[in-house]
Amino acid sequence: MTTAGVVLDPLTPADAQRCAELEAMLFPGDDPWPAAAFLHELDAGHNYYLAARADGRLVGYAGVARLGNEAPFEYEVHTIGVDPVYQGHGIGRRLLDALLARADADAAEVFLEVRTDNVAAISLYESAGFVTIGLRKRYYQVSGADAYTMRRPRTREDT
Repeated sequence: MTTAGVVLDPLTPADAQRCAELEAMLFPGDDPWPAAAFLHELDAGHNYYLAARADGRLVGYAGVARLGNEAPFEYEVHTIGVDPVYQGHGIGRRLLDALLARADADAAEVFLEVRTDNVAAISLYESAGFVTIGLRKRYYQVSGADAYTMRRPRTREDT
C-alpha cells in the first residue's frame, strides 16, 4: 500500500460520524469520542483539524488546539487516529507533521498526552522531537491507563 493517493484536507462536520467510528475501533477501552465531540471541536475557533482521505474516504484524522490569546502560544495535540487498515504507511506522520507546521508558524511549544503502552505513538512523537516530561496516573478514566505528558519545544523564536 502507498500513501501517495492519500490527501490531507480540512476535517468537516460531515466527517464527524466516520471519526467516531474510527475512534470506537482505535480506542475501545478509553471512552472514544462520539460524533458530537468532533462537532464541538470543529466549532472552536482555536482548533485546527485535518482529515486524511484515500479515494475520498476518511482514513485518518488529527487535531490540535492553540492555547492562549496572544503570543507566545502553546499548542496541544488533541487526537490523531488512522484506520487500522492504513496504519504503518506514514499517514499518522503526515498528519502530525501538518499539525506541527501549524504550531511552528506561531513559534509555539506543543504538548500532548499518550498512553504509556502505546509504543508506536510514542516512537512517532519522539521522532518528531517530543520528550516525555511527566506521567499522569490513571489519565484515561475508563481503562485506568496512565499517560505520558510529552513536549516539543518551539522550533524558532518569534522575531
